[in-house]
Amino acid sequence: MLIQFKVSANTSLIDTLIDDKKPFANLFLYNKVASNKPYQAQINPRAIPFVEEYVRKQGKSLEKMKVWGKPYFDLYDQILVNYGIPKEMKYLSVIESHLGATVLSWAGAGGPWQLMPAVAKQYGLQVGPHVDQRTDYFKSTHVAARIMKQLYTEFGDWLLVVAAYNCGNGCVRSAIRRAKNKDFWQLQNYLPEETRNHVKKFIATHLIFEGAGGFTTMTAAEVAQAKTQIKNTPLTLTAQELASSALIEVSGRFNSLVVANELQMNIQQFNAWNPGFDKALAAGEKYAMRISKDKEAVFIAKKNQLLLASVRAIIEGVIQ
Repeated sequence: MLIQFKVSANTSLIDTLIDDKKPFANLFLYNKVASNKPYQAQINPRAIPFVEEYVRKQGKSLEKMKVWGKPYFDLYDQILVNYGIPKEMKYLSVIESHLGATVLSWAGAGGPWQLMPAVAKQYGLQVGPHVDQRTDYFKSTHVAARIMKQLYTEFGDWLLVVAAYNCGNGCVRSAIRRAKNKDFWQLQNYLPEETRNHVKKFIATHLIFEGAGGFTTMTAAEVAQAKTQIKNTPLTLTAQELASSALIEVSGRFNSLVVANELQMNIQQFNAWNPGFDKALAAGEKYAMRISKDKEAVFIAKKNQLLLASVRAIIEGVIQ
């Protein structure tokens, strides 16, 4: 079961989360969400206790990061989309280093993505007493994206990608064998405590920055369930959604994830507004794509670039 939530438009997310009188009273109620918005946030109940405590401790600090960290996030978004990786995976850098370039862990991991020296060198970065390219946001993000791409190819689950990024893919493979299950919530007790907490920190951080959970905070099975719900839910839009969105006819092998990443749209919302998008375009059909009006000019300007990025991601097997 997933917990769905929404927060009052007149109340900030963090204020709602850390209300001492009614902690999380609004956030984690299994309340009714409009049937035409099945993409709204989902948090697995087993994450709630950790998320509550983490948001109380880190929420205000991370809210400030939304402002000062924007240049870094914009850079991350541009790079991740080229690898077919959801832009929300940028929050892995937040929990790894708080976006700090000079952070060095006790184990020797360094830079905003906390790359170990051997791994960084393996991917072509210079690591030495005088030059350490792990501190370069551009270069280290390309390496982190390549690592996440490989991990997702192996596990097909973003929560397991976060886990493997922390403890290694061998550690996660061992946990899967011992648990005889690929669901993070079933195998988490076979992972180191630090790794278990790392995944929950990612979920909490995603919640703070996005005001919601999403496909990257769900297991592969939960994502499949959510996509089925989106597919089977008739598309009905509110008057506000109709007024604030636009239809653009597209053809060619555009991919929903690549488009949503570049337009900085929530992938669940994009899928909910555009059911069957990938399937129709893969079949060579034209599609009337619905996006926010304020994204229309961006899409038109970057249309060819997005098509090339989509095709490249499909050819490289990053996305289907």
